[in-house]
Amino acid sequence: MDRRDIREAWDAVSETYAKRRDPTGSDAALIGDLLETLPSNPLVLDVGCGDGARTLSNLPSSSIGLDISKEGLKLARERLPEATLLQAEMSAMPLVADAVDAVVAYHAVFHVPRAEHPEVYAEFARALRPGGRLLMTLPSGRFETVRRGWMGGSMFFSAPGRETTLDQLRAAGFSSLNTVTADDPLGSSTEFVFATLEGDSDDNRR
Repeated sequence: MDRRDIREAWDAVSETYAKRRDPTGSDAALIGDLLETLPSNPLVLDVGCGDGARTLSNLPSSSIGLDISKEGLKLARERLPEATLLQAEMSAMPLVADAVDAVVAYHAVFHVPRAEHPEVYAEFARALRPGGRLLMTLPSGRFETVRRGWMGGSMFFSAPGRETTLDQLRAAGFSSLNTVTADDPLGSSTEFVFATLEGDSDDNRR
């Protein structure tokens, strides 16, 4: 699938996905752990926010939701009418550098072709302030496939593997990588990683 196909796929399944997801669970609780490490009144970017139930609604009201899917963002707008929402690719986000204190990316990056993941992590680093925090899903394996019948439609999944993902995060300027396992929205156990953006090196932030 190309980017247009992926966007259209998400538009087609957004409502079904929102209905089938459990809005509570231990992966939602990880957001509380993240917020404890941030300054007061932080600005948080939720990448792949979808309908907003699992992540964006648990973040401060000033947070920004970003998603590729217009239909997903419509659902988020119904749930969170005052939220700041952006429709954009996570590899080219319409944010200035050093804009946010934290980035959350739940079940999002592995819908981008794995060859582009380093660009995504570099973009996360660009948007984060020095010392900013990242909380994201960590893929368990190496795969690139289209799953037919997923949520009643088709969906693209792609990842280079757990260790390669951790190496790519380090290459983008992230350190202090700590992993934890939690329940995901569809009832399975998933690994997540907390990471901190190092210093203010221009090489890591462009």
